[in-house]
Amino acid sequence: MRYPPLEHFVVGDLSSPRPDPVQPGLLLIGGGDHDPDAMRWFLERAGHGHVVVLRASMTTDVADEIYRRFAGAASVETFVFHDRKAASDPLMLRSLANADGIFIAGGDQSKYVKYWKHTEVARLLDDHVAAGKPLAGTSAGLAILGEYLFSALTRARVTSELALNNPTGRDITIDTDFLHLAVMKGYITDSHFDKRLRLGRLVAFMTRADVLAARHGEDVEGIGVDETAAMTVLPDGEARVYSRDPALGATWVHEVAAKTRKGKPLETGTLLVTYLGVQSTFNLLTHEARAPRDERIVRVIDGQVHPH
Repeated sequence: MRYPPLEHFVVGDLSSPRPDPVQPGLLLIGGGDHDPDAMRWFLERAGHGHVVVLRASMTTDVADEIYRRFAGAASVETFVFHDRKAASDPLMLRSLANADGIFIAGGDQSKYVKYWKHTEVARLLDDHVAAGKPLAGTSAGLAILGEYLFSALTRARVTSELALNNPTGRDITIDTDFLHLAVMKGYITDSHFDKRLRLGRLVAFMTRADVLAARHGEDVEGIGVDETAAMTVLPDGEARVYSRDPALGATWVHEVAAKTRKGKPLETGTLLVTYLGVQSTFNLLTHEARAPRDERIVRVIDGQVHPH
């Protein structure tokens, strides 16, 4: 089936006034079912006003959830991209510029990179956050929020096993210079973290991103968010985890020193892995975690993660 470059769906009243003030914040969602309290946090930050959903597949499930399940927005517009040409659509750009909150849905992050990188869409997403408005991303939408991202350009299914055994391989496509969110500087993210056992692949992504970061004298840290969990982030870096399951939350991976050899399994020094739960707080700017759910020191030897 052939689609137009851009599909547009609307629910609610686009002309109604926003009920409450807009407040800044990022919502990092790990995919799967959305945590209700985290979604309500996002909608409150958007002033229960006008939300724009961006995606490159499917249609209005997120809009229906926001508008009908949570009754949390005056209107929700959904724009579904099928072509890079859509990134210059004037109606879509006007809606993005005026949005009280923006939600980037799941799907395939390679399409987001292909369709939006170095376009007005990317610029407006940066401007939206800089203006103190909330931005949410789930799954593929989360993947593009960090300074560094796994762009999935080869469309291969990259598991931890594949990434650890060939961290320099062609399927580990790491990108940067897409979004420029100050609080996410130096980070790369991953989602479905617990369900798909992605610690190993996040470490591999970090080692590849380190090559890009070294040009600017930076280090790369990783954040993995578990499926059905979410993390909220304020402009001062303060983050909180939302999850209905106390065993789920987010994972912060830091202090990575790695050796990558072409075609060889990954070898690292010690890695500090901090597990964050609903009782934890974490600051992305000061790199401080309080009341973590667990902490472990591990290292990768011959492509295998081992306790240290």
